[in-house]
Amino acid sequence: MGHYPMEYYEFFVKFNEQDYYTCHDLLEEIWMTDKSNSFLKGLLQMSVAIYHYEYGNVKGARIMMKAAHNYLKDYLPVYWGLDLEHVCKFIEECISIIPYELDSVPYHDVGKLPKLPELYLYLVENSSK
Repeated sequence: MGHYPMEYYEFFVKFNEQDYYTCHDLLEEIWMTDKSNSFLKGLLQMSVAIYHYEYGNVKGARIMMKAAHNYLKDYLPVYWGLDLEHVCKFIEECISIIPYELDSVPYHDVGKLPKLPELYLYLVENSSK
């Protein structure tokens, strides 16, 4: 298995704990050192999208999910030990679930929004990149 920045491993832990705000910070730290890395940008935007959605910013979540998909599809099927076919399916599912007719809801109404599917991230062995 390749050696990735420590923050990348921490990102997996935080994502699976559903701490999407910390995910953003961790990925941004790595991305700042390699701004050409659209893979990291895609993961960052996916995390931010979920975070926005949880706080009722529906439009922001929708825009970020679409952007994440655009960035990540270039790295299919596996990149940095991550099964992106699995991740892209999750993003497509989210895009289909996020209500189109809403831009935002007050925080106390967030529970009424359709639930996004759950995604758990893990590294796969023997990745080519």
